[in-house]
Amino acid sequence: MGTLQGEPESEQRAEVAQLRERLDALESENSALRGGRVRPAGARTRGAFAVVLILLAALLAPAAVVSTWVRAELVDTDRFVSGLAPLAEKPAVQTFIADEVVTAIEANLDIEAVVHDAIVGLGSLDLPPQASAAFGMLEGPAVHGIRSMLRTTVDGMVRSPQFAQVWEVALRQTHARAIALIQGDPASALQLSGEGTVSIEIGTVIAEAKALLVAQGVELAALIPEIDRSIPLVTSDSLSSVRTSYSLATAVGYWLPWVVLALLAGGIAVAVNRPRATLGAGLGLLAAFLLLIAGIGTGKIFFVSMMSPAFMPVPTAEALFGQVTLNIHAILVALSVLSGVIAVAAWLFGRSRQATAVRAAANRGFGGLRGQLDRMHLGTGAFGAWVDRLRPLLWFVAVAATVLSVFLTRPISLGSVLGALAWLIAGLLLVELLRRPVAPAAGKPGATQQNA
Repeated sequence: MGTLQGEPESEQRAEVAQLRERLDALESENSALRGGRVRPAGARTRGAFAVVLILLAALLAPAAVVSTWVRAELVDTDRFVSGLAPLAEKPAVQTFIADEVVTAIEANLDIEAVVHDAIVGLGSLDLPPQASAAFGMLEGPAVHGIRSMLRTTVDGMVRSPQFAQVWEVALRQTHARAIALIQGDPASALQLSGEGTVSIEIGTVIAEAKALLVAQGVELAALIPEIDRSIPLVTSDSLSSVRTSYSLATAVGYWLPWVVLALLAGGIAVAVNRPRATLGAGLGLLAAFLLLIAGIGTGKIFFVSMMSPAFMPVPTAEALFGQVTLNIHAILVALSVLSGVIAVAAWLFGRSRQATAVRAAANRGFGGLRGQLDRMHLGTGAFGAWVDRLRPLLWFVAVAATVLSVFLTRPISLGSVLGALAWLIAGLLLVELLRRPVAPAAGKPGATQQNA
């Protein structure tokens, strides 16, 4: 009897010993893999190659954003107009444009000479001496009154709602003439100019002011000639450098973003630890975009110092720079948010203890929800098992579609990024609720574990 009772005890001890040995071996192997002492063949080379690709992508990402933005602003007239149209509502810009229009009109129309000739003409008439003397005394007030009316009319025009339409026409003419000049169009009236200054033409605004003055009964305004006057936006040493920059931006702005995307995908694909590589890519892109945002702030200081006071007042230069860079600033904020989300997602799928705990809690939560749905006779059956088998593929397709949708959106905005992320989260939640993990058959390895 003792022997019969002893055999099961010894067998149990042997099994326990074997289990302990196996557990120790697994823990040693896991610890070695975490510590980097056991690596697949070529892991070091693959890791170094992945780092190089991701680093190149992070370094080229700011250039890709800037070149894409410049290309869109240069090539697309509607984008150019919509980007600068809000300047018509900026008080600093309105005051500056009014000053420019008045200055241009007074420079091309000698108001004092015209009034003097009119007074002399009246004095030559056969009028009483008192009337001739009175006309002479009215010369100064007449000049002042005409100038005051000119200023009041122009100020009212640039602050009226109708000015937005005039400003839009001026912007479209500016874009057409600038592109014709940069591209070397023989029909461009500015073809012979060798200056590298891109300016906003305000001849349309001056013509509108002339029409308003004539409509108000100021016949003197009919003498205002056609005036070409412009507000400088960008200055360069020569026209050739502007043309070179234009050609480079239009070419690089098209293919460089695709190069960055390919470098990121390649770096993550060849990496041994893909979650860690994705985390590094997200953090690298986030740092690059934040640095570019800071660089725009520095560029504002440089732009204002270059344009003021030589070309325009400081408030006008600040308003102009802020409006010109508004779109790229919004793009960078959106891409920074996207990069941060990528980094967080990569951390959640990493091997850290905290990430593992978060995933385990999420799996338990989804498991409980699936159980409640099944008890409510809302189970997905065979379809759920099929979704569970294709879960990695479905996740990959959802993430890839989200990245491409953001990448192909022009212009990228915070709203488009958040919208794409919302659709991604909804899709992943739907997959988790629909899938039904199939429990392993009894007696097979992992039979006691839930496939969650």
